[in-house]
Amino acid sequence: MDLEAVRTFVVAAASGKFQDAADDLRISQQAVSKRIAALERHLDTLLFTRTARGAQLTLDGETFLPHAQALLDAERRALASVRPGSRALRVDVIAGFLAPAGLLRDFHRAHPDVDLDIATLPNGAPAIAAVREGKVDAAFRAVRGTLGAGLIATRVLDEPLQLLTGPAHPLAGAEFLQLADLQGSEIWMPGNLAGTEWSAYYDELAAAFGFSIDTTGPNFGLDVMLDGLAEDPTRATFVGEQTRFRWPESYKLRRIDFRDPTPVYPHSLIRRADNRHPALAALGNHFAGPVATTSVWSGRGDQAGDQGA
Repeated sequence: MDLEAVRTFVVAAASGKFQDAADDLRISQQAVSKRIAALERHLDTLLFTRTARGAQLTLDGETFLPHAQALLDAERRALASVRPGSRALRVDVIAGFLAPAGLLRDFHRAHPDVDLDIATLPNGAPAIAAVREGKVDAAFRAVRGTLGAGLIATRVLDEPLQLLTGPAHPLAGAEFLQLADLQGSEIWMPGNLAGTEWSAYYDELAAAFGFSIDTTGPNFGLDVMLDGLAEDPTRATFVGEQTRFRWPESYKLRRIDFRDPTPVYPHSLIRRADNRHPALAALGNHFAGPVATTSVWSGRGDQAGDQGA
């Protein structure tokens, strides 16, 4: 249905004269008549009775009027729903306990007026696809390779990694570690799914420093993994410095820092170059500062800053 014809009908019904409707709409009276006639053909009924005194609604016209007004109200709501800044900014953070969620919380504290809609997509490929397709406005991800035309990636955090062990692990007593200390050992990471950006990162880290990643057993989640670390003195895993974990005091798990170099997980903010949501610009500006990369190992993405194509 032609909404301009519907709009013309509603204005004409309110004014009672086609000429007054033409003046209100800033079109000619002939244009008003043509739109009304087209709408009547579409509905297969007469909406007005034309008289010397003006235009009077027929019974069908009176019946149609509230529906016509509802159509125009729906049009206004539909336009408002996608107007830049009228909806919440939708951002993917992987998971609520990981560093990107903390980054977004910091942004929200600095910009409490920005309405946020949080997404947690399963891994980098669907997250980047969602940004490209406009299903999310931005995503925090590690960038492996090129993104393709129209997307921008800004390095926002090099998050130091730690080794997480139970109290009986051979390395549990260390004040700090070097990656060379892991040579020949296995790091237990059942959540390292093949094809994910974090699996690629940890495989590259393991190859560079002579240890292996053990993905044995199904991934039953963090609680089961923490149970396994506490119970098995041979198991250790990597965690990000800003990863939020809670475990029973009796577990006595240890988080041990690395030095010289410090392995860091490179988080980037990915967004479309042509996305005009005003809050997205504020999000990008919030993370516009340089990212320190002194004495760290972050794999193929060692150069911080903006990447786009």
